[in-house]
Amino acid sequence: QVHLVESGGGLVQAGGFLRLSCAVSGRTFSNNGMGWFRQAPGKVREFVAAISWSGSSRYYADSVKGRFTISRDNAKNTVYLQMSSLKPEDTAVYYCAGSRSSSGSYYAGDYDYWGQGTQVTVSS
Repeated sequence: QVHLVESGGGLVQAGGFLRLSCAVSGRTFSNNGMGWFRQAPGKVREFVAAISWSGSSRYYADSVKGRFTISRDNAKNTVYLQMSSLKPEDTAVYYCAGSRSSSGSYYAGDYDYWGQGTQVTVSS
């Protein structure tokens, strides 16, 4: 059984920072791309960031580019999302996902495994 467990969410003021973690158990994802998505109330789930299996390729949504950084530690089977200069519009549930391919992807349909999500709330 594969499990992806996100942690690190919480309440932060605008301009602040948070670091999300996604720990994977049940199988190794060292050969697979990983991604972060988010869903705000009343909105569809949207792509945030993705990283290839080696970490050499990273992709970001325009809305977070320059503020968020995705990284991974394959030895720990863990993916991170460092978020800085947070804005109220970043408020959402953030989901970690494991891709079936070695590269990262912008598309939720390319991911087979999903975590339960962690809430991030940014106050103004």
